[in-house]
Amino acid sequence: MFLRHLSYFVTLARDKHFARAAEACHISQPTLSAAIRKLEEDLEVRLVVRGHRFLGLTQEGDRVLVWARQILSHYEGLRIDLSGLRSGLSGSLRLGVIPAAMPLISCLTARFSCAHPAATVEVSSMTSRAIQKGLDSFEIDAGVTYLDNEPLDRVRRMPLYKERYIFVTGAKRREGRQTISWREAAEERLCLLSEDMQNRRIINAVFESLEIKPRAPVVSNSFLGICSYLRHGGFASIVPHTLFYVFADSRDLVGIDLVEPMHGQSIGLVLTDRDPLPPMASALIACTRGSDFTDGLAAAVRGKRDQPFLSIVQKISLDKDCI
Repeated sequence: MFLRHLSYFVTLARDKHFARAAEACHISQPTLSAAIRKLEEDLEVRLVVRGHRFLGLTQEGDRVLVWARQILSHYEGLRIDLSGLRSGLSGSLRLGVIPAAMPLISCLTARFSCAHPAATVEVSSMTSRAIQKGLDSFEIDAGVTYLDNEPLDRVRRMPLYKERYIFVTGAKRREGRQTISWREAAEERLCLLSEDMQNRRIINAVFESLEIKPRAPVVSNSFLGICSYLRHGGFASIVPHTLFYVFADSRDLVGIDLVEPMHGQSIGLVLTDRDPLPPMASALIACTRGSDFTDGLAAAVRGKRDQPFLSIVQKISLDKDCI
């Protein structure tokens, strides 16, 4: 009963509305209110600021919310762990992934899905800051994000690969070019990610180190939006090299290495720094350890552009790990 009341409280804190929280919990609003009052009696503190509607949590309520999320996460982890001993791991692996790492995510989870066929994978595109929040609130099991730039707090890190940057533009505009400098790229009509994305802040830092400011008349918080402008024509962009292989079968786009300077960022797996780890996170680590994503990327870069990048890397992962 105490765990159920904690669950109701966490839902109320999330939805900030008694009626919506009651509906999400599949109970009546009076039942929800009574459960919250019973929790307050048990803990001997006031948790919710009440009026004619939900007005927020008290200072004590904020503290209880942190503990409630952790207690519920541990309890759910215990249930999954015990169930896994009987019939194999089931449930959902919840991943928060920065947009720049999305092309590699199927490779990352291929071995996990092969080892745990009853489990599902839930992938959410998130900013690095949202990944930090998701780990802290136990809303995701693991994240894939930058490790060096604006590093996350209170996490365990597992490096996966090094990201570098590609200048993407129409094939006819830069035909025959093998490299382009950041200074030259800054003069182009660019479509870049928006400022809330860490990838954009990394690109800005490179330009600032050269004391130049790029022209970016269009910004988007989605690489799909950037792709739309690239395909429409008249625009160029700077994207991670993994993203270019999303466009690898396009005859009208070309990817050119950015130089002067050559710049790279480490991308890796991040998990909450607590023991025991959630069963899904622990299983992901076990399946990821020993996989060499860098080799897969290098193989693609060496000229295997006649097939999609993901099929190359995923085939490497499946051949090595799912036997």
